[in-house]
This record gives sequence, C-alpha cells and structure tokens, in this order.
Amino acid sequence: MPSSGNLRAILAMTAACAMFACMDALLKVLAASYPPVQVTALRGLTAMPLVCLYLLWRGQVGAVFRRDLRWSLHLLRGVVIVLMLALFTCGLKTLGLAEAYTLSFIAPMVITVLSVPLLKEAVPPRRWVAIVVGLAGVVIALRPDESAFLSVGALAVLAAALCYALSNVLGRIISRTEPSATLLFWTTGAMALGGSAMAALQWVPVPAAHAPLLVGLAITGFLGQLAIIEAFRHGQASAVAPFEYTALAWAVLLDWLVWRAVPDLHTLLGGAIIVASGIYLIRREAPPLAPAER
Repeated sequence: MPSSGNLRAILAMTAACAMFACMDALLKVLAASYPPVQVTALRGLTAMPLVCLYLLWRGQVGAVFRRDLRWSLHLLRGVVIVLMLALFTCGLKTLGLAEAYTLSFIAPMVITVLSVPLLKEAVPPRRWVAIVVGLAGVVIALRPDESAFLSVGALAVLAAALCYALSNVLGRIISRTEPSATLLFWTTGAMALGGSAMAALQWVPVPAAHAPLLVGLAITGFLGQLAIIEAFRHGQASAVAPFEYTALAWAVLLDWLVWRAVPDLHTLLGGAIIVASGIYLIRREAPPLAPAER
C-alpha cells in the first residue's frame, strides 16, 4: 500500500483521537449531572440523526436492514457497547481523562487474549510476554497500594476496557461479512435504545442550558467515528492502530485546560509501559483490528 495512503490514514486516526478525547471530556462534564446510563443514551440519541443523514448520503440505508445480518452478534455487541460506555463514564466521575485513558489502553492485550477462543488464532510466547509487561504497567498506573486497587473509578474503567476489547473482537467477526455501515448504525442505535431503556427509571430532565454540550457530544462522537472508518479504509492496520495512543496526549492537554489537572508519575510511567506493550502487539504480532466504535 502506498505510503501516502498510510499518511492519510494516520492523520485520520490522529483526528479521530482528538475528537474522541473532546467527546470524553464532555462525557466527564455530563457525568456530574446525569447517571452514567443516561449519558450513554444521550451519546446515542444525539448522534443518531447525523448517522442517518450520513447513511442516506452514502446510499447505504438498505445495507443496515438486510435480513442476512448477523443479528445475534449485533445484539450481543450492542449490550457490550452500552456497558462499556456506562462503565467508562462512571470511571470519569472520579478519574482524570489521562488516568482513565492509561487504564483503558489494556484493551489491545485483552483483544489478543480473546482472539484465542473467539477467533481461533494462535498466540506465540512473545505476545504473552508483551501482555504480562502491559499488565505490569497497569499495576504501576493503579499505584502500588491497597486503596488504589479498590478505587471504584479505576475498576470501572478496567471493566470498560474489557468490554471494549470484546466489542472489537465481535466487530471483527461481523465485518467479515458486513460493511462498516452496519456497525456504525447499530452501535449508535444500541447506545440510544439500550441506554434509554436502562436509564428510564432514573431519567434526569435535561435543561436547555446543556444543549451546547449535547451538540458537541453529537458532533465530536460522529466525526470521531467517521475518522476511524477513514483511517482503516486507507491505511494498513499495523501502521494506523498505534496512533490511537495519541489519545493520551489529548487527554493530558484537556485535563490541564479544563480541570487544571496533571497526571502523576505513576500514571505516566504505567502509561508508557502499557503503550509500549500495546504498540508491540499491534505492529509486530497482532492481527489487524476492526475499526473501533465508541
């Protein structure tokens, strides 16, 4: 594949990380006023009109309602996506963006582990070593004391990372037979419908003053999804996927700009180890990842 294609894809991935970091900052702001499952619902509800307009423009509406879609996998993935975003939002209530991102970067390691039973892929010894090293980075980022391991926010983000990894593996299985349009539509639909159903009994009225936040949530989430799809369409996964870690830089910047918070040494050191392990798994050993959906 021409290097120009990879360059275009890398720029798209970097833009996607910037959009998702801004979206997650908005999630953190909204989490102070709404339950995590309602924030998940708002993420899907605000983005759905943009997704529908995009599918109309691309002429792909029929593709998302085909009878031969793998409905059971879409349903399972939808449940996992809702849990993922709700757990991640829960974690953002007490953690900074940089801390949450550092812990969530365990996902490539979990994807590698899940690829054995779900994708029937062999994992050589070097990949297991990289996974153990990455887990050591997680321990460092959590801080080596008992209270840190019992942090609800940290545990929620780690659980969200597990859900993200499972959703990615399911997305890879689905993408073998279906276009990315189905993943885009049904992921957004799951957040809108599933999140609304779960939040119905504790729904908090949304004041007009929060309209700009919701508009920003819709735009950043939608543009991030498009940029991810663009990145994997034009570039090699092994060249593009490592640039997902640029999200940590955006998180550090937003933490400082919005909350005047700076990650501590444990977070930075653990994050560096996790990122190094993840890049090794992606570039050297791991199979191509499916476009991420959030």
